[in-house]
Amino acid sequence: MTRVISGAVLIALAVAVVWFAHPLIFFAVAEALLVLAFVEYAKLAAANGTPVPFAAACAATIATSIAVGATTWRGEHLVGTGVGLDAILISGFVVLSAATLVAWTGERDALARAAASAFPMLYLGLPIGSMLAIREQPGAEALFLLMLTVMVSDTAQYYTGRALGRRLLAPAISPKKTVEGAVGGFVFGAFVLAAAGQWWLPGFSMPFRALLGVAVVALGIAGDLFESMLKRSAGVKDSSALIPGHGGVLDRIDALLFAAPVYYVVLKYA
Repeated sequence: MTRVISGAVLIALAVAVVWFAHPLIFFAVAEALLVLAFVEYAKLAAANGTPVPFAAACAATIATSIAVGATTWRGEHLVGTGVGLDAILISGFVVLSAATLVAWTGERDALARAAASAFPMLYLGLPIGSMLAIREQPGAEALFLLMLTVMVSDTAQYYTGRALGRRLLAPAISPKKTVEGAVGGFVFGAFVLAAAGQWWLPGFSMPFRALLGVAVVALGIAGDLFESMLKRSAGVKDSSALIPGHGGVLDRIDALLFAAPVYYVVLKYA
């Protein structure tokens, strides 16, 4: 019951923030979630023996999300600043590599530490920034369609897997995910994007929307499994206990972290 109530509250909040919140409020909520997700990531990294320079890595991750999310739809730079994503990524890479250099004390983990320090710029900053950009243009309906597709796919995977699941999808990573559940996610998730996209993505044909739905579901499954891999490697079940019955922020947005950037690129350039 706790999981159901928490899930209903999360959905209501997501609808309210995506559809009705002022852009500044939406930005603040997105960045707050990003910080919470980064905190969870940093704990997973430490549990894996690759601690990250917390303040520098968090700042670089936030800056990356802003650099993506605050750009004009067809522009190259942050509005009114002339600072581009390339400058943010290059600066972040140099600063975080230097921070790893200073903190290293001779263990055989220098490469792993450096990679873990820079990775959240890509793993967390780019996806959150992509969702900020999507909400700005083409709009809230396009962002909500992405989120709805992922939510429906996740739900379909769960119930189809429970009812029909026989073959494990990735037993070394997630002992509960099944091939049959994944098929259910593909069917229902792709259907939602193809059907609802008639109103929310009218510029794309039905076959294109169906293919995009399949891609979003596939990326969502990959994102879910990737975060499960990080947790299993760290020896924990959930990224945190922040959300009753659902784990942490990373546990709730793991599918979007892989799906959102590709969805953004498709909408921008297709």
